Amino acid sequence: MRDNWINIIQDYFLPTTCLLCGNSGFDHRDLCQSCYLHLPRNERCCYQCAQQLPIDACNPMLCGRCLSLRPAFDETYAPFMYQGAIRYLITRLKFRADYKNARLLGLLLAEYLQKNAERPELIIPVPLHNSRYRQRGFNQSIEIARAVAKKLDIPLDFDSCRRLTNTLQQSKLSLEQRQSNVKRAFALVKPVSVHSVAILDDVMTTGSTANEIATILKNSGVDKVDVWVCARA
Repeated sequence: MRDNWINIIQDYFLPTTCLLCGNSGFDHRDLCQSCYLHLPRNERCCYQCAQQLPIDACNPMLCGRCLSLRPAFDETYAPFMYQGAIRYLITRLKFRADYKNARLLGLLLAEYLQKNAERPELIIPVPLHNSRYRQRGFNQSIEIARAVAKKLDIPLDFDSCRRLTNTLQQSKLSLEQRQSNVKRAFALVKPVSVHSVAILDDVMTTGSTANEIATILKNSGVDKVDVWVCARA
């Protein structure tokens, strides 16, 4: 009841506005209903890596890549495809520091997770290297994770996992280069004393980064590691 009154007051004095078209937002989101309905959803996908599948599947299915080489993480939840409006929101957050986009992306991701995912004990956002963090001034994965953690009431862990090397941008590399680029790029600097963790990032392209972090978490004793991302490329 208290949250409902807060939303009513906020909507009265600070009405939401769609970040995509400028029309009035709906349901306490900075997104109008029309733009929401046209977001590129990732509906037919591999349950482990969220790669799109060419056919409709009644039951959870694996893609050919996950069948031949299973990643260290257990499942991936990616509600959207990395195209159109979602790509715009993520790139504006990442390269223009549009923090309001992080709140919207986090809210959309959290709403999807509430309906589809098991709740982990901890959320670990993918860390940036210190030099990249100083250059950019923020970590977009952390900003999105704040909104998700608040909505789902799950603790965040910013400190246990560190990026040891300032790797090349994954988007500019081939699959094999991406895998070697992040090899031994991360380490746990503090013990993670839980059984289940969600790794949170903005976009998954090949899953190499998530796989490397999941590997070190599993090696440290974590039983279940899922990946939560806003979009799948």
